[in-house]
Amino acid sequence: MEHNFEEQLHALLQTITPPDAEARNRSAEKWDACAKPLGSLGLLEKAVEQIAALTGDENVKVFPRSVLVLCADNGVVAQGVTQSDSSVTAAVARNLAAKRTSVCRMAAVAGCQVIPVDMGILDFQPTEGVLNCRVGNGTADISQGPAMTREQAAQAIMIGIQLIEQQKRQGVRLLATGEMGIGNTTTSSAVASVLLSRDVTEMTGRGAGLSDKGLQRKIEVIERAIDCNHPDPSDPIDVLSKVGGFDIAGMCGVFLGGALYQVPVLADGFISTVAALCAVRLCPNAEKAVLASHVSAEPAGRMILDALGRLPLITAQMRLGEGTGAVAAMPLLDMACAVYHDSYTFDECGIEPYQPLGNS
Repeated sequence: MEHNFEEQLHALLQTITPPDAEARNRSAEKWDACAKPLGSLGLLEKAVEQIAALTGDENVKVFPRSVLVLCADNGVVAQGVTQSDSSVTAAVARNLAAKRTSVCRMAAVAGCQVIPVDMGILDFQPTEGVLNCRVGNGTADISQGPAMTREQAAQAIMIGIQLIEQQKRQGVRLLATGEMGIGNTTTSSAVASVLLSRDVTEMTGRGAGLSDKGLQRKIEVIERAIDCNHPDPSDPIDVLSKVGGFDIAGMCGVFLGGALYQVPVLADGFISTVAALCAVRLCPNAEKAVLASHVSAEPAGRMILDALGRLPLITAQMRLGEGTGAVAAMPLLDMACAVYHDSYTFDECGIEPYQPLGNS
């Protein structure tokens, strides 16, 4: 049976609506009634208002919640662009299922379920606790040719959308994106460099800790990948298929699914926000689902957030991956919602409401 994943994808994208301005305004009015200086919780207030605009309901809830950790291997590892080999991806995926990794410990504190997803881990055997959503057995080496076919890229995006549909059916109100895949800062830097038309040197960092020599090799490999594949910056599916990875394409779908099914998605760091940028380039209305958790320590982290028009809730120089930054932001949203829903109002405390400062 032949699937036309790209056709299905474009049909779904047509149904993603703009944010609900009226719900956003109702949420802002609710904040302004809280007995505190206007706007004094800053980005936390804006995040709650954004969720209201996404869901069409000012009665914002952010529980239950999950972090989807999309795992995949990248053929470009053969070029020596990483400290570790591809076997580490499978090892971490197994430990995610066993609830042993960094994001698992943080998620336990945040009351968040961790869902590891196999998008294409090299030679990975079915493992209890890891969702099997394999698009392929790892991608090809982007320095030698395309990472995947265009149809595989569309398939991976569709899988991300379907993951959100499943989470929504289970009652999830807040999602975080995570990833695990040796070599995926290389693919992310390639995708970011193309989409932002920026020099590879600007967009490429040390990943898990490359030496100066290793960083230079990584930059040269990305430049070679872009030169040999000629990705089209106006076509995100083309870019993903030529220099991306199954994990990035899947996360792109997660952000699109968040917009489609009205579930807010906390972007993690550099790799995750590159996926969010792909989603917004595919469908501008998808930006309504994207919440920025933190700014990655990777060089292009801030540039990608700027391109998305997002300010991070956390600035902690994190670069661990797995969705750790996104999960770290969840308790901040909990505290914001505690004030939003349960704070006393100006009317209740007998204080004259604050008024917006004008120019008069």
